[in-house]
Amino acid sequence: MTEDQIKEIFLKSNAFLEGHFLLSSGLHSPYYLQCAKVLQYPNYAEILCKELAKKLKELEVEYDLVIAPAIGGIIVSYETARYLGVRGIFAERVNGNLTLRRGFEIKEGERAIVVEDVVTTGKSTKETIEVVKQHGGEVVAVGSLVDRSGGKVNFGVPFTTLWRLEVPVYEPSSCPLCKEGKIELVKPGSRNIPVK
Repeated sequence: MTEDQIKEIFLKSNAFLEGHFLLSSGLHSPYYLQCAKVLQYPNYAEILCKELAKKLKELEVEYDLVIAPAIGGIIVSYETARYLGVRGIFAERVNGNLTLRRGFEIKEGERAIVVEDVVTTGKSTKETIEVVKQHGGEVVAVGSLVDRSGGKVNFGVPFTTLWRLEVPVYEPSSCPLCKEGKIELVKPGSRNIPVK
């Protein structure tokens, strides 16, 4: 699939939003991708994750499992793992830190692919990589449906994405949207960050 075809799926799902958004990274942006609006449709989840699995296979790395940070990556992990023929798990936050729960485990030496819905700064993905390492596993690749960093994030392993965007992000102190004061700042994601 082309990036234009991927974008079309996001537009059909009303998942590509314009406004003034507080991202999970703490940065501000005039655009927001709400992947949950796309992934609520099983046919779109299937199409996108199957395509991501194809791109991950092209990296020619050996893998035993797929893992993602909750909540945004849960469906991506499950669907991508299905097409890769391995198990899909997720890490979730406990007292602000990502950890494995619900009986999930990573055995010593297991090779993991970390997947995400959207990468902006890579913070959640990097935290998930650390979870894998803490359990004795090895991260062999990273994949995301969307890379909002424009290719700037480095995970130290091969990284593939379906749609690479160069979307402006701003530190709160230098956000032009805040300075204009015309559009209210909203926090549409799942991480509990207060809007100030």
